Amino acid sequence: MGTSDTGALRVVLVHDWLIGMRGGEKVLDALCECFPHAPLWTLLYAPHELSKAITDRPIHTSILQHLPLAASKYRYYLPLFPLFAEFNRVTDADVVISTSHAVAKSMVKRDKRGRPIHICYMHTPMRYIWDRYDDYFGVERVGKLKSGFLYRPVAKMLQRYDVKTVSRVDMFIANSTFVANRIKRIYAREAAVLPPPVDVDRFSMAVRCPQEWYLMVTALVPYKRVDHAIEVCASLKRKLKIVGTGPDESALKALARSLGVDVEFCGFVTDDELVDYYRQARALLFPGVEDFGIVPVEAIAAGCPVIALHEGGVIDTLTPSTAVLYSEPTPDGLRTALLRFEGMGFEDAALRSRAREFSRDKFIRRFRALLASTLEEYGIPEAALDVEPLTNHAALALQDAG
Repeated sequence: MGTSDTGALRVVLVHDWLIGMRGGEKVLDALCECFPHAPLWTLLYAPHELSKAITDRPIHTSILQHLPLAASKYRYYLPLFPLFAEFNRVTDADVVISTSHAVAKSMVKRDKRGRPIHICYMHTPMRYIWDRYDDYFGVERVGKLKSGFLYRPVAKMLQRYDVKTVSRVDMFIANSTFVANRIKRIYAREAAVLPPPVDVDRFSMAVRCPQEWYLMVTALVPYKRVDHAIEVCASLKRKLKIVGTGPDESALKALARSLGVDVEFCGFVTDDELVDYYRQARALLFPGVEDFGIVPVEAIAAGCPVIALHEGGVIDTLTPSTAVLYSEPTPDGLRTALLRFEGMGFEDAALRSRAREFSRDKFIRRFRALLASTLEEYGIPEAALDVEPLTNHAALALQDAG
């Protein structure tokens, strides 16, 4: 086995692409804290807006890095992603930790001994070729010709590659039970569940001052079901504020005008402004289905209760003490839940306490406990890696079980 510059076994991190600090990059940032000397493999690297923990290390990119307009138009190169991954596979490593929602899990080449050991933190198998093809490439989005004769063959090719490279992973970690079930259905593999880190501290000091309006924080795209919230608030004459932008903004504004509902489209807001929205909203509306869903956890961290469809990642994060959950994915389902919410009360302490279960610190400790358990199966002590060892895995496991 090889060694790093510190003399420890060589750990390498792998990520799909690096063009901004979204949820996936915040997971990577936490892993970079665990492995400060680990080099990073990725398809594409644009250093602006990335954290110092990510950029302060050797970064190896693929052919994509050198293609025209890659930083802004990388999605147009989707059919070539398998090629980019194959020519950018990690070879000199003892342990690879990938964070994947596309082809990062495939960027590993094993030697004759079956090394490196590969642990994949999976945000989801590629949504746009599996469960949500129609949301991205359906007839209503791109037209019948492109959907059936252009994008469908590409999706089939990517599906074959995605399944073929599953054997390159020794252990899957899913960001939610919802994603773990998808991994089992698509890859026929089990996955441990570890929620991603949420910056709950940023919201925990917010002093609640609820007003008579509801809030959505979301991209304005079809599967978020913003239209459900607009229709319900129109029928009940409730005010709605929507933070976020997206391609459906014009259509949603037109819907709001046609229904005569009091909707304020707030667009992009700063971090401080977002805290203020959570602080003042009567409740957050969350009618869409997310693989995990950071927004509801941010809301309860600020003491703001949630009205959410009981599907996807919220099954792991929200409880009856933090949210009103409903099962029917329709405006009627949301309307019934909203009316039920208005007859209830929520304790601020219970909301914020639940949110702390998803802090960055707990993510790091739980990830390292999973890592130590996996390495133990291969006879490798965690102390052999360039990472500060945890000293009490058993106590952590008992804490998590409780």
